[in-house]
Amino acid sequence: MRGPIARALDAGPCTFLLVGMGITNRAVAGALLRHGHVVLAVDDKVNEELREAAAALDFELHAAPHESMLESLVEQADFVCPAPGLPEHHAAFALARDKDRPLVGEFDLAAAWDGRPIAAITGTNGKTTVVELAIAALQGSGINAVAAGNTDVPLVCAIDDPAIDVFVVEASSFRLARASEFRVAVATWLNFAPDHLDIHADLESYEQAKAGIFAMAGRDGVIVANANDPVVMGHVPESANVVTFGGASADWYLDGGDLVGPGGGFTSTDRLWRSLPHDIEDALAVAATTVPLGATPSAVAEACESFPGLAHRVSPVGEIDGVMYFDDSKATTPHATIAALRGFDKAVLIAGGRNKGIDLASMLDARQHVHAVVAIGDAAEEITSVFSPTHEVVVAYDMQQAVAAARRLAAGRVAVLLSPGCASFDWYRNYGDRGDDFARIVREYDEGCVR
Repeated sequence: MRGPIARALDAGPCTFLLVGMGITNRAVAGALLRHGHVVLAVDDKVNEELREAAAALDFELHAAPHESMLESLVEQADFVCPAPGLPEHHAAFALARDKDRPLVGEFDLAAAWDGRPIAAITGTNGKTTVVELAIAALQGSGINAVAAGNTDVPLVCAIDDPAIDVFVVEASSFRLARASEFRVAVATWLNFAPDHLDIHADLESYEQAKAGIFAMAGRDGVIVANANDPVVMGHVPESANVVTFGGASADWYLDGGDLVGPGGGFTSTDRLWRSLPHDIEDALAVAATTVPLGATPSAVAEACESFPGLAHRVSPVGEIDGVMYFDDSKATTPHATIAALRGFDKAVLIAGGRNKGIDLASMLDARQHVHAVVAIGDAAEEITSVFSPTHEVVVAYDMQQAVAAARRLAAGRVAVLLSPGCASFDWYRNYGDRGDDFARIVREYDEGCVR
């Protein structure tokens, strides 16, 4: 049965107010206009590129409107469509509530326009890796699949391709929080840890956004849950069609060195692209997600064995004085840093950046794997406070200093790991730039350019 958003779209032209015009809402604007709807748009930081995009698509764009203007725009709209990363304290949310204007995001729009099967994958960490592996497993099984959502291709664009059989959607908490009519064939929740508290009102809001993915499976969909995560398991509906992964009693689990499912073993840890604890869990999640969609265990195995890995995720970038250096710049939460550290006996940890409102003290859960710490960025003081009672800590004021300090602390004995546990926006445009800068400096040492 189609919900009220879909029925409104069917009934005739609607007016949408888009708040924040990043990649996703620009794609939403284009899709809405192609379907004959009216687009109003606001952005707090309008640049020339955005003005040109608005002119090319021919929608009304307002730059940083004052609250009374924003209120007027909300009143003119049938629906308000916040950008995925718009903070929940933004005035648009309160105005939409006050004016009784429903919030809608790209997931609900895509659901109204297309009914093909979707696997939605969420989790604080590991989403991108699992999505990429799921695509490979499905394609290896003869199923035409594509990644969409919190990727370079928004779902409202991906559905334009009629040749796709299955969409594998990276479902961020921001997108899930805006969705009410989105329905999926498989709903996978990988893990939960505090994150994005600079965007969500509080931790409960973040958790409820993530938990919403299970309702999206409906009565006919499959829920895939991490048996090792009590928060995830606590949200599994009692009457759901559930497939679990990770724990010894799960449907997909690790038995010695073998990865095993209902049909028996399908690969082993020594054949995976990498076998850190979270890599094994990711491989099991891929199997649990894709087999219900028609993937074969052998195709899952091939995907996990031939996967080249993704950049900035515990990626080796060079060697100095016989010590390996690893770039895990994608680790923007303490949970991700802990997972990375557990793959090492001991490491010099380079950590810090812009904290997203998270308690960084949880990094101490992996303290036994930390030899010493280099604290960087806006959160350097917090990192120092967390680790200095038990570990040697050096503060660095740029990445060059950080690598030099890590080299001294490692002293040819232990690995060096950049795994910041924080966002990159204090020093860099994104985590990729941060990791690339780290790798460049390490290579300069490795090649003898720096001594």
